[in-house]
Amino acid sequence: MAAGTEQDERVDVPPPPAPRGGRHPVAAAVSLFGELLITAGLVLGLFVVYSLWWTNVLADREADKQGNTVRDRWAGGPGALDTRDGIGFLHVPAMKNGEVLVGKGTGTTRLNSGVAGYYTDPVKSALPSDPTGNFALAAHRDGHGAKFHNIDKVKKGDAVVFETRDTWYVYKVYATLPQTSKFNVDAIAAVPEESGVKKPGRYITLTTCTPVYTSNYRYIVWGELVRTEKVDRDRTKPAELR
Repeated sequence: MAAGTEQDERVDVPPPPAPRGGRHPVAAAVSLFGELLITAGLVLGLFVVYSLWWTNVLADREADKQGNTVRDRWAGGPGALDTRDGIGFLHVPAMKNGEVLVGKGTGTTRLNSGVAGYYTDPVKSALPSDPTGNFALAAHRDGHGAKFHNIDKVKKGDAVVFETRDTWYVYKVYATLPQTSKFNVDAIAAVPEESGVKKPGRYITLTTCTPVYTSNYRYIVWGELVRTEKVDRDRTKPAELR
């Protein structure tokens, strides 16, 4: 009888059976943890998109609606100051954010609607038409319209213009403060001495959160009124806005 070859004598050994119940418990736990991390990442990503993009979309829509309401009322001719929907529009060319409607108060409801607000608390803001005082404003830097997002682009000598129904108020920036405490109410005082001024005048102060994407501190810009111009029939803009 002929001897079998080595290949004939080889016996295939089947692989060991898989553990009952599927994957090893450790592997299953690691897989589950990974899936949870991916889910958490997706949820966090969606929240960031909502906070930094979608809230801007909603706020811009609401701000446009409110702004149109104000301008429609202005079209009716001269009238008393209306603080319900907005008193006027802020123009800061250095921020490249177009016009910003300004209304009364700096609460969440006001600022989240994509506008700026003038302070009523803890310090009462003056209005531009007052003979002296500080027209102190706040707006979001990120989310909800982010109207003051580019406040760091505003430099000494830049123009800040406030438009009302019948008057253009032209201010010139004379000082900035990149970071200060959120509790620093002296920055919005009637005479903001921290900015370098010592006597009553007609000032404007812009405030917002800093650093970007946080609310730990406040960024401040101070300006002083240099002139006013009457609004003509065509609402011709001051030279600083052309």
